[in-house]
Amino acid sequence: MMVGAWWVWPVAVLVYAVFRLWYDNWRGPLTSQEIDAFMAQIAASSTSGTTEASVVRAFLEADDGKEFVMSNLVGLHTQPVAHPVTGAQASALEVFQEYGRRFVPMLFRHGGHPLLAMRKVGGYVDSWQTPPDPGWHIVGAMRYRSRRDMMRLSQDASLKLAHPFKAVATAVTFSFPAQVFIGFALRPRSSVALILALLAALVHLGSLIALLGR
Repeated sequence: MMVGAWWVWPVAVLVYAVFRLWYDNWRGPLTSQEIDAFMAQIAASSTSGTTEASVVRAFLEADDGKEFVMSNLVGLHTQPVAHPVTGAQASALEVFQEYGRRFVPMLFRHGGHPLLAMRKVGGYVDSWQTPPDPGWHIVGAMRYRSRRDMMRLSQDASLKLAHPFKAVATAVTFSFPAQVFIGFALRPRSSVALILALLAALVHLGSLIALLGR
């Protein structure tokens, strides 16, 4: 009986299992001891911006152990800014993009990834009792594996080196965490499974064709 490259299926399952070990939070919600330790780190940090510590603590204490999405609105300086390393004048967008190139690999290392990055192309078309548009340029959504991972990333030494790029380029910004309750986009848990199944099927089919051609 010609079974072809049957081994490809257990390999695909193993790869998917490794992916899920990385992608999912297996440690559950934060403990009170972890929260106290993270809050102490925030108090000693110079990159916490104007965020109220009480807001962060409330978010950590409500941890459900699930993934979440950090929604970001960013308004950039419209005039050239001093590059944090060279001191040369550069556009705020270029400096912010350099921050992004440094930040995204760190996000991946901590189990997260970008969901969306969008450029604003118009003013408010529907706003109720909100302040005037301060000059938003970028809308982003970053998926975090857990609140624990967010806090670990916030204390990553590499982030402290990247933060000046964001600080120099950004005129106004705010971020808030959210969880998806309706979504039609294919999520990584499904898309990775489908890609691995497709690759395994192609390898298996290719091996069967090779056997039939002998």
